[in-house]
Amino acid sequence: MSADTASGGTSILHGAHVLLTGATGFVGQALLEKLLSSYPDTRVSLIVRPRGALSAQDRIDRLFRKPVFGTWRKAVGEDEAERQYRARVTVLEGDLGALPPLPADVDVVIHSASTVSFDLPIDEAFDSNVSGPESLYRALLAGGTDPHVVHVSTGYVAGLRKGIAEERSLEHEVDRVAELAYAQAARPDVERLSRNPRLLQRLLTQAQADHGRAGARVVTDAAEQARQEWVRDELVEAGRTRAQSLGWPDVYTFTKALGERVAEDLWAGAGHRLTVVRPTIIESSLKHPFPGWIDGFKVADPLIAAYGRGLLPEFPALADTVLDVIPVDFVVNAALAAAAAPPPAGEAQYFQVSSGITNPLPFGRLLRLVHEYFEANPLQDAKGHVAVPSWSFPHRGVVERALRRRERVVDLADKAVDRLPPSERSRKWISTIYRARRDLDTLRKFTSLYQPYTETEVIFDDARLRELHASLPDDRKAEHGFDVTEIDWAHYLQKIHIPGVPGLTRGSGGDGSASGPAPLELPRRTDVVAVFDLQKTVAAATLVEHYVWIELAAKPLSRWPVVLSNLVALGPRYLQAERRDRGDFIRTFMRRYEGVNENELRKVIADEVTVSLHRGLFEQALERIKAHRAAGHRTVLLTGEIDVFVEPLAPLFDVMVAGKMESDESGRWTGHLATPPLVGEARAAWLRRYARSEGLDLTGSYAYGDSYADRSWLEVVGHPNAVNPDASLYRYAKSKRWPVHTWTTTAEGRLSPVVRSVRGARRA
Repeated sequence: MSADTASGGTSILHGAHVLLTGATGFVGQALLEKLLSSYPDTRVSLIVRPRGALSAQDRIDRLFRKPVFGTWRKAVGEDEAERQYRARVTVLEGDLGALPPLPADVDVVIHSASTVSFDLPIDEAFDSNVSGPESLYRALLAGGTDPHVVHVSTGYVAGLRKGIAEERSLEHEVDRVAELAYAQAARPDVERLSRNPRLLQRLLTQAQADHGRAGARVVTDAAEQARQEWVRDELVEAGRTRAQSLGWPDVYTFTKALGERVAEDLWAGAGHRLTVVRPTIIESSLKHPFPGWIDGFKVADPLIAAYGRGLLPEFPALADTVLDVIPVDFVVNAALAAAAAPPPAGEAQYFQVSSGITNPLPFGRLLRLVHEYFEANPLQDAKGHVAVPSWSFPHRGVVERALRRRERVVDLADKAVDRLPPSERSRKWISTIYRARRDLDTLRKFTSLYQPYTETEVIFDDARLRELHASLPDDRKAEHGFDVTEIDWAHYLQKIHIPGVPGLTRGSGGDGSASGPAPLELPRRTDVVAVFDLQKTVAAATLVEHYVWIELAAKPLSRWPVVLSNLVALGPRYLQAERRDRGDFIRTFMRRYEGVNENELRKVIADEVTVSLHRGLFEQALERIKAHRAAGHRTVLLTGEIDVFVEPLAPLFDVMVAGKMESDESGRWTGHLATPPLVGEARAAWLRRYARSEGLDLTGSYAYGDSYADRSWLEVVGHPNAVNPDASLYRYAKSKRWPVHTWTTTAEGRLSPVVRSVRGARRA
């Protein structure tokens, strides 16, 4: 401990120039706020990278308006806070991979930037946690300055071990240079493997099976996305496996350990002063800037939230494992106290900001406190209060087997519901399965990521940290101290932390997806279009039903048995064509009309079908069409049906686009289409071209469809809507949070469209 520590170490920080990395992160925000609020003559330079359209300065300007600075702004006044911010904070645009010129008069460097994720691809983890600090320390060396460096790490660099982890340099022989080189080479290697023809064929085959009805472009996009996901999964697994093979639970702790070695080798090894601060699981503040301040989900919070929502019936954990939690303000106070108490030149010192020895929180006690909180403050879902489980702390194998059984049941249910016709009931079943799969995915992810922390038997020594706290003057300990014995875990968790977990409020717990029609608020515009599919969207009839009633209406009653028996015999062929591709179905079915006189058919439809066709339209669809027209929107019926069949609906729309049949010289149909059927991606292409030629804004436009085959053109507009969707479109709409509408009421109620149409035709 330096001599300055006896006076609280304040003289080093007062009037100092501090270089801070990671200022936009959780700990970085808290560090910046503390420096501004408690050290009024300290200057701070921040290394910040731009993001999107925001410059680095823009990002920090926005950061300054966040709640973390609210207490200080209120205390000194908004004008004074703004003045100090502009005078004391300098933003250096760049990142650790492309550093800007660094100031030459820096007294203290606090390196808090890192990527806190347990499942990063290996190259990304190394770039952030190993290459990043190496770049920073080499730049400092090149600048010839001699600041005291405070390197913020994590206590869990101790790795997969049992017993006490001391506040000292890690003992391992891992070659950080070689590991970095291998990690950086991993992506090109995996990318090359991902282009193996056998893998690509497998991904393409699966994409065709899952997305074939949506069109070739959707299939190829899905296959490419699957390839990219395969690459990422392989790189994630490479990081996890390499870390575990060397004694760390995940790539995060592995790379943070190597980051410490970078600091030791490059900075302390070159004769400079180095302090390594190792916090454990950092959570919301106990006191400063106000009780419960937090920024986003932290390590323990996803588990707490999932438990409160009833998503974790069991979990692999040891009741006696110490979950080493530390409030963020303790980490900040410890880091700044350490910054003010540098070691001698050429040496490194280590402080573990932890609670496990001095004020332990066993996992079993944590669970009881969390359980008590949600018993008293239950979340709610659509069925009412969510009941939280009571864990029995089973062996990990028991949890894994139960998880696999539940996943198999959900897979079988998912396949079964795909075979059901679209209905409100089947969509409710799909929603139930969707939530069950989401919950299982959550449990699977948490089991993989958190198990090393909920079953660990390592305890972190904090003797040197306690000495540092004891060295503070008594009048500074209350505001700047970090004595973990003052934490009352029941009060902290139940009164401060859990109520402040983002998004964890009473009444939450649903799946967060659109489950019904959004309120209809249509802006008045003349430069947008509202596009409607026909079958199951505007009309209750399916494509098959519509063709059947036209064919029956065109033939005498005596011919109905022959027509119906022929349709039954060819039904499997038509069904197979429709499932394979809607365009194939139209081509196949329209061969039945070879030799039909178009003018005679048009007269039959006008005389026998028009009334029943209008009776089979959904009232909700008609209301929506009228609303769009009233708002000045151009309404379009876009259908793959043949134009003659849908001409009676033309007055309802501004534009009607349909297929055409090829005719011979006598006006009779040849049985072939005149142009390729307007379905799927062909509609998307037509819509884009139409919008360009007419000067329409597709981002402000609307589209309504019922089938997964409609996905490609629904995605062209800014406001897609799923109407009476099939299972695949319903799942996709939920994942994209599109409005989902159930339109069922027609002019004649809910009779079968074929029966209704035939009755209407014969009455006419």
